[in-house]
Amino acid sequence: MTNRLEAFIQLDLHKTGYTLEYTSGDKIIQHKSDGSGITEEVTDYTEIDKKVIELQAEYDAQEYARDRATEYPAIADQLDEIYHNGINAWKAVIKVTKDKYPKG
Repeated sequence: MTNRLEAFIQLDLHKTGYTLEYTSGDKIIQHKSDGSGITEEVTDYTEIDKKVIELQAEYDAQEYARDRATEYPAIADQLDEIYHNGINAWKAVIKVTKDKYPKG
């Protein structure tokens, strides 16, 4: 799941010399790091919200890959399969997971 803070950072809107605060109200506040107490709250989220949608779409498009990663046998087991039964047998084992979670 993507949020405004991640999008803000991806867009490189973070000011040098400031720390970021992401509030529970989904707001971004930049605090000057020099101890001066200067803070700036982000007020225009138009570009940030567009980036959130873009990042979320990218994340959602990779769901199949995340699902596959949890289902594939361990690398040691895959190598063992290749060693004992050959590459075609290994391909058959892997194909089961690929077929279960096809690319979007």
